[in-house]
Amino acid sequence: MPSLGRTLLALVAVTTGIGGYIADWNTTHVYNPRWPPHAKFHNGQTMSTGLLLGVSAIYYLVRATPSPALELQSLYFATWLLCLNWIAQLSASLYPGSLPMDPEFGDGFPQLYICTGLLSVVGLGYALERRRMA
Repeated sequence: MPSLGRTLLALVAVTTGIGGYIADWNTTHVYNPRWPPHAKFHNGQTMSTGLLLGVSAIYYLVRATPSPALELQSLYFATWLLCLNWIAQLSASLYPGSLPMDPEFGDGFPQLYICTGLLSVVGLGYALERRRMA
């Protein structure tokens, strides 16, 4: 049975993998007729990147490791992979002309809560798993 720490990390990995599709496969993004094709291209790139990061993190969380050192290295790498997508999403608001939401759909920065919440779960999962491994 997986530990609580690994379970939390795996839940974030699944969220990372499918979250972009849940949030963006609709009229606000993929099917938004006002979005230029190049913006849709980059949205697709972002969704695919999240999927690849999530699947890769799961691989490193569940793969068999022959030594405690390699198990720890896999944990480090899975944790890093899970942080990348959410850090990148937070940083996107810093680019010139970007907004966290299209004005026609509202305002605010809902990603701030999603990203910081998931990064907190990653931190908790990592800490619990490190304690279990020690």
